[in-house]
Amino acid sequence: MTQFFERNIEFLKGVGPQRADLLNKELEIFTFGDLIQHYPFRYEDRTKFYKINQVRDDMPFIQIIGQFTRFQTIGVGRKQRLVGTFNDDTGSIDLVWFQGIKYVQGRLIVGAQYIVFGKASRFGSKFNIAHPEVEPVTEKGKLGNYLHPVYPTTEKLKNRFIDAKAISKMMKMLLVEAVNHITETLPPQMLEQHKLLDKKNALIKVHFPRNQQELTKARYRLKFEELFYVQLRLLKLKITRMDTFPGIRFTNSELLNEYYQNHLPFQLTNAQKRVVKEIYGDFRSGKQMNRLVQGDVGSGKTMVAFLSMLIAISNGTQCAFMAPTEILAEQHFKGLKEYADLMGIRIARLTGSSKTSERKIIDQMLRDGDLQILVGTHALLEDKVKFKNIGLAVIDEQHRFGVAQRAKLWKKGQKAYPHVLVMTATPIPRTLAMTLYGDLDISVIDELPAGRKPIKTYHWMDNHRLKMFSFLEKEIELGRQVYIVYPLIEESEKMDYKDLMDGYESISRRFPNYHLSIVHGKMKPEDKEFEMQRFVKGETQIMVATTVIEVGVNVPNASVMVIENAERFGLSQLHQLRGRVGRGADQSYCILMSGVKLSKEAKTRLQTMVDTTDGFKISEVDLKLRGPGDLMGTQQSGLMDLMIADLGTDTEVLKLARSVATEVLSKDPDLTTPQNRVIKQHIDSLKKSTVNWSRIS
Repeated sequence: MTQFFERNIEFLKGVGPQRADLLNKELEIFTFGDLIQHYPFRYEDRTKFYKINQVRDDMPFIQIIGQFTRFQTIGVGRKQRLVGTFNDDTGSIDLVWFQGIKYVQGRLIVGAQYIVFGKASRFGSKFNIAHPEVEPVTEKGKLGNYLHPVYPTTEKLKNRFIDAKAISKMMKMLLVEAVNHITETLPPQMLEQHKLLDKKNALIKVHFPRNQQELTKARYRLKFEELFYVQLRLLKLKITRMDTFPGIRFTNSELLNEYYQNHLPFQLTNAQKRVVKEIYGDFRSGKQMNRLVQGDVGSGKTMVAFLSMLIAISNGTQCAFMAPTEILAEQHFKGLKEYADLMGIRIARLTGSSKTSERKIIDQMLRDGDLQILVGTHALLEDKVKFKNIGLAVIDEQHRFGVAQRAKLWKKGQKAYPHVLVMTATPIPRTLAMTLYGDLDISVIDELPAGRKPIKTYHWMDNHRLKMFSFLEKEIELGRQVYIVYPLIEESEKMDYKDLMDGYESISRRFPNYHLSIVHGKMKPEDKEFEMQRFVKGETQIMVATTVIEVGVNVPNASVMVIENAERFGLSQLHQLRGRVGRGADQSYCILMSGVKLSKEAKTRLQTMVDTTDGFKISEVDLKLRGPGDLMGTQQSGLMDLMIADLGTDTEVLKLARSVATEVLSKDPDLTTPQNRVIKQHIDSLKKSTVNWSRIS
């Protein structure tokens, strides 16, 4: 199968070197395999015919049979257009051409029967169709054709006459030749059990379905196969890792028990208890742990991490805690130090701005094993940072660190690979997590600590600014503090944002009796820290900032978050920012300020924020709006490689594919049994570098 599909696209009849070059550059179609997997993004229904008196302006594309009664050319020069009056037995409609007038006049005859296809629009009291497709009536055509595929193309290709119709023509050519080369990639019992079409049928019908039912079955089969192979690959990586890298077995939990009984500052939620149990289960298994803990801002992930560290320390090992920014590392250090001091556990922090004298002491204590917890930034990954016996590495906000960096932390273990606990406050939709972190086990902290009140969110337009200011005044009078966040630092010519300095000045004028802090990305770290600390200590009532406060700052007394130009922010960013308030027992508020003119997508985003504080619901909407690539801000392996499945909408198919892949590997991890031979052959036939194992070549 593979050799045929690896043939260069220029050798397909009607393509040739020049068109092949364009297809390479514009659509990354290099081979027969690439073309056959260039799937249509929509279909035009050519199975139905309408009468002219049935035409309405809300219809999609329509198909009519009739004949021309006359043609007339209207206008002169560049404004010239050709209008053909087209009749059937119920009425008439105008067909209009603005280009290629001579060509059209040369091939259409008054009185002959034609099939016309196009989008009707109303012009005054009459309908017309601009640049319709017109074909002479044939017996086959009269029966109604099929669902016509419409393929993704580009302006450059269209200018060179490679439009969706031309690609459709190439596809027909290819399928005629390809039919005998398409081999099955899923075992017969799997097809039977899950009522899946065979591969050959699925490929033919996804391109040229006769009806909606055929199309649905074909797409389902191809989506299932694609997601099955993506999951199979991820699960295989996980099994290989667990077999290759044994973990340090932790069986002693003395420190955890002591802390739990005597020092725990608050009751754990059921979700926290469940996650700690899952982690302890991993520790005792003798396998190396790789677990992702997802939990909204304020759900208590840091406490879970600390309890996990206590188990590691009880077993005589050291812990690393890595955060993406200095501000965040500093905050985690302070939070963890409070807990650690109660237990007599030695903890230190290491960041890029740590002084050489501090570093020397830390390095020495690490090597001697006297330092039990080291909190830091990327600085922890440096080769000179050497642990005596690291047992657990905690990584905060995983999407800011690549897999390579995770691996670097692994190598810090002299005797064995440390367990890895990854934490994120970015709620990731389940479908995305299963694909993005499919090689990790996933735990979810899905409840907030008792006594926390959900944050109330309002969306106000610019004309409510006075109302917003008086609301802030009331809150500050009650002794609370306020964040006001802006999207930009300096005036940008292209974008008329209210820039930060402008905002700072107008707020100073509006609140002359209050103290303000200001923080933005261009300040030196020590200046930022100074301003942050003033706010934390309550010396300032209002913090004016750009999004640098997105993660990290924990000020229980801050109860209002105002986000200026909220329509300019993505959903996950809005959610992260909102999570900066609501840390105390008081009712907190988030006010989304925006202009009056909003795009449909911006309205959806802001309304979602008003409707829910559930990070997972928000992330599901975000995935539908933005797609998986943008959501993670990274081309994560195997994910953006999807050709037909969509993680935003194919949740059910993905769950099924993952459970089938899990079942296959649990019974036959090396795919050696006769029924899995098809799967093994398919994987072996692919280039080793291929990430998406469902590819044809």
